[in-house]
Amino acid sequence: MKIKFFNMIDYVLLLCILVLTTLGIAFIYSSAIDSTGTLRTTEFIKQIIWASAGLVLMILMALYDYRRLYRYAKYFIVGIVVVLIYTRLFGAKVNGARSWIGVGSLGIQPSEVSKVFFIVFFAWFLDYSKNMQERKRFIFSLLLLLIPMGLILLQPDLGTASVFVPIFLFMCFMAGVPVKYLALVLSAGLLTIIITVIPVWQSEILHKTIPFLSVLTSTKLRFLLIAVTLIITIIGAIGNLVFKQKYFYWITYVFGVITFALVASLGAEKVLKPYQIQRLIVFIDPSSDPRGSGWNIIQSEIAIGSGNLSGRGFMKGTQSHYRFLPQQSTDFIFSIYSEETGFLGGVFLFAIFLIIFLRIIYIIRQTTNNFGSYIASGILGMFFFHFMVNVGMVMGVMPITGIPLPFLSYGGSALLTNMLAVGLLMSINARRLDFSAMAM
Repeated sequence: MKIKFFNMIDYVLLLCILVLTTLGIAFIYSSAIDSTGTLRTTEFIKQIIWASAGLVLMILMALYDYRRLYRYAKYFIVGIVVVLIYTRLFGAKVNGARSWIGVGSLGIQPSEVSKVFFIVFFAWFLDYSKNMQERKRFIFSLLLLLIPMGLILLQPDLGTASVFVPIFLFMCFMAGVPVKYLALVLSAGLLTIIITVIPVWQSEILHKTIPFLSVLTSTKLRFLLIAVTLIITIIGAIGNLVFKQKYFYWITYVFGVITFALVASLGAEKVLKPYQIQRLIVFIDPSSDPRGSGWNIIQSEIAIGSGNLSGRGFMKGTQSHYRFLPQQSTDFIFSIYSEETGFLGGVFLFAIFLIIFLRIIYIIRQTTNNFGSYIASGILGMFFFHFMVNVGMVMGVMPITGIPLPFLSYGGSALLTNMLAVGLLMSINARRLDFSAMAM
């Protein structure tokens, strides 16, 4: 079925993206001005270049029949692994993470781009494995998730690695993976974070050791606890197989999650840098390190609060122009935006993102192709997580993880990735009612 050029463009998405990108460039420019009116950086010019390239990429992707990717999608995981390993070994080190390849301003962050490639690959796998036994399908899916996550954590880049979890959950949910398995992933992840943070929380905030939590601060006791929970898990699994009793199933489920979290927390402590764990601590109590990790959250909350109803006005924010906000053109762009546009500006921005989310849901519901609906659900998970975590982070209701705000934060890799994702959405939407066979 041939589709006319103008019918391939989703004008709702296009308008939203143009508005967000324009706002991003404007407030990146605002963040570059200091209190004396001096332009400190030319990041906004680079962002204009990246945005222009991204728009071209988005249109080209919209014109391309995404179904043609089905034939090659299974090889994407190999490309992801090779590029991420190369980046870990030979990439440039920026902000403590070896996550960039390229030279100077031409550098790119492969972990960002790999999100879209993983979405396409995983959509292929979920469609390919639709007749597979549920538990087997889930285990394979989980292993595939851990490959890119593990390689990105080794950089180490906790923020980007965490984005793969909602992508995985959204896509598995759309593919009909039982909710009990998805709850298993979510609970295991949350418990791993809690166990990883507790030792630092006791030393940095509580300044004392709680007796029953001392097992988490002693390596020997933790290994003993792992052995005990593992034995209970094995006993529960055997009991479930032999006696088919429900309580044996729940024993296996609960203690399996605890065992995984205990083991994973040991790995997290080895991989994650102290400042990354400290970011999780200051989320609980920013005043515990007001001049260090807590500074970002405190200054961000001041900026957002000072915006009041209608804001201070464009380029009239004090927190940014007096350089109180760190990384203000990237992670904390929403803080600058809120200070200068106020509550009303925040509501407008929220409305734009809501329209994008609703539009993606519409595409998912209308698409007759499983491969396309899985891709769209993965992109929804990616955008939703980025938005919720970034906005929550600058408001102090979520820990600082270095996740940018889509289309607004400065960064070529993130912007190109987001534009590519929107292009895929447009390609899926243009062919949502096409019942013809998979295009080759």
